[in-house]
Amino acid sequence: MNWKEKISSRKLWAAVAGFITPLLLAFGVSSETVMHVTAVIMAGGTLITYILVQGNIDANKEED
Repeated sequence: MNWKEKISSRKLWAAVAGFITPLLLAFGVSSETVMHVTAVIMAGGTLITYILVQGNIDANKEED
């Protein structure tokens, strides 16, 4: 399994946010807090994706 590919998947981060959001709402967490948690998940996913993709691009440049 290619973990870098899995972790950098936007679909994964959307699924994580889609799983966590209703759980938080089900446990009575305020909508404002849910919104903040979802934003942090998506921001973190974006950052991780960028780092992994850019690292891969940089590694391929060094091989050329």
